[in-house]
Amino acid sequence: MRKIGVLTGGGDAPGLNAVIRAVVKTAIQVYGCEVVGARDGYDGFASPGGIIPLGLSDVRGILPRGGTILGTANRGNPFARKVVRNGVEVVEDVSDEIVDAIHELGLDALVVIGGDGTLHIADELHYKGVPVIGVPKTIDNDISGTEITFGFDTALTIATEAVDRLHTTAEAHHRVMVLELMGRDAGFIALHSGVAGGADVILIPEIPFRFEAIAAKIRQRAERGTYFSIICVSEGARPQGGAQVYSRSGDAVYVPRLGGVGHLVGGYVEEQGFEARVTVLGHVQRGGTPTAFDRWLATRYGAAAVRLAAEGGFGQMVSLKNARIESVALKDALAVPKRVDVNGDAVITARGLGIAFGDEPLTPVSSPTGRGMQG
Repeated sequence: MRKIGVLTGGGDAPGLNAVIRAVVKTAIQVYGCEVVGARDGYDGFASPGGIIPLGLSDVRGILPRGGTILGTANRGNPFARKVVRNGVEVVEDVSDEIVDAIHELGLDALVVIGGDGTLHIADELHYKGVPVIGVPKTIDNDISGTEITFGFDTALTIATEAVDRLHTTAEAHHRVMVLELMGRDAGFIALHSGVAGGADVILIPEIPFRFEAIAAKIRQRAERGTYFSIICVSEGARPQGGAQVYSRSGDAVYVPRLGGVGHLVGGYVEEQGFEARVTVLGHVQRGGTPTAFDRWLATRYGAAAVRLAAEGGFGQMVSLKNARIESVALKDALAVPKRVDVNGDAVITARGLGIAFGDEPLTPVSSPTGRGMQG
């Protein structure tokens, strides 16, 4: 290899800079390669100044930094890009222009760091002749081709700390605290942080819930003398027979934005006579310093991606399996999105601890009475 490129696409995640650093250091020090970075995902190949050289000095000190020194874009899909033609905004497939730009740069490999959407684009570009290597990134942990994606551990740590902090104020005021967490259609963050933080109710997309079952759990706790509850709800959770809640609709370029289910649940809890407060953790889960595990995993992924490129393993993605870094074809890694196994150990463990998922059979309970409850 003489020259390789690297880009980060989609939503940011803690550990992106650790991958970039590992790619640059491994490519230069092991293979004597020139490395360039594309700014703002695939957009870098279509923008003036979008391609920058990356040397050892450029990645010095970035290991503990959140975000990405290259920038990212979750709307940079070259197969569906908004462009202005004759004064009119239209959506066009400009992938051929991106492919031509990549070939003009003389890249022997392109390391693409991204989640489901970014890696799907990478796979399509591979079939157009781009020598792509994928690195799985997402705080949602929803890529089935790997046991874990970097960024997830940091998001989980932040979410668990939030649950811990809400516990103290919930108990002090005898309130129900609703914490809305990210995850899209996968409930890993809510499930893992809920179990780790001792939540009483966990609502995830994989298990549609009944509002009445949530109220029943809160009443049950009150009857036993515990006048507060913690509810962890994934942004993609939905009631039985109902739909997910969106804060913004989508179109040909913008994906729909989930958000608002926490307030929906909190509003219902208030209607049942319990004082409730809603916290939406949002992008706090994405930002800041990555955990030691995410730095470790991201570094291993970045170095392995360069080694895989040197072996000509294009169209593949590095992955973690049984504590080993392996590779898997992108099309296989992305074929089926990873979701929480509703019959798996994690859910069974949570149920055994008394955590409710909102799908439990309703049992007769008395009306809410006691401190901290209204109505």
